[in-house]
Amino acid sequence: MGVVASWQSVEHRYGSVRALNGFSLQIEAGQIVGLLGPNGAGKSTAIKLLVGLLRCQQGRVALFDRPPHEREARRALGAMLQVTALPDTLNLIEQLRLFASCYDNPLSPGDALEQVGLADLGERRYAALSGGQQRRAQLALALVGNPRLLVLDEPTTGMDLASRQAFRQTLQRARERGCAVLLASHDLPEVESLADRVALIGGGRVLADDTPAQIRARVGVRRIRCRSTLSAAQLKDWAEVQQVHAENGHLHLLTQQAEALLRRLLAADSQLSDLEVRGADLEQALETLQLDLAQSGEQR
Repeated sequence: MGVVASWQSVEHRYGSVRALNGFSLQIEAGQIVGLLGPNGAGKSTAIKLLVGLLRCQQGRVALFDRPPHEREARRALGAMLQVTALPDTLNLIEQLRLFASCYDNPLSPGDALEQVGLADLGERRYAALSGGQQRRAQLALALVGNPRLLVLDEPTTGMDLASRQAFRQTLQRARERGCAVLLASHDLPEVESLADRVALIGGGRVLADDTPAQIRARVGVRRIRCRSTLSAAQLKDWAEVQQVHAENGHLHLLTQQAEALLRRLLAADSQLSDLEVRGADLEQALETLQLDLAQSGEQR
């Protein structure tokens, strides 16, 4: 499908602080790639390098096979960053016309507003919008250039339910027309529902890059829910138990040794009931992966 963006062995420092440490990743057309990691992992630095706000110190960053600071590369890029300053006195149509003038083949302002569910608010000033509507307006500004790559940094922060639903639909439509999406977010259920691939960052490098399902399978974590006469305090020191807590009369356990734990539970509690075993969600899988890497000395 073609690579639209890439980082190759990128190193970046802020003084003595190393933000990226051999960071390598690529994004292909028509893919939604989730970028996940704790605060300070290097996500924002990687994004700033890609959109041309920082210059690469070591390694190579490419946007459509060009340096990101070149104007021709950015003509096919749409970005929605965490902090966006816009003129409060312009209405949405005026804002979008201003942004569209920077691109060769932009959408009409009306089309961009339609895509984010704000078609009836084109005459409203940006300052008069609610927080969720402002974030949707920012997404419309990222879309109006008809980009081949969308870069979204915590895009749903401040969005209400209706705005989040419109956001998901917009991203699905963008992917269907071949647009690539880089989605950096702390909303793991959202990333899991949208992303084709997930890149987990820690210590300035990519620790895992795979589909959400494969990352869950890689760590082999299972969730067990049951009713038991045993307490969470009794189970927390069992070798097979990674995490345990009680909630609404049920025990909730995380384990990488599901079969062994089930046998031990059944042997220890003849009244065990309401038993359910499921795969871990993405958040639990990523936590386990980070812990395993830290314990093995791989995460620096």
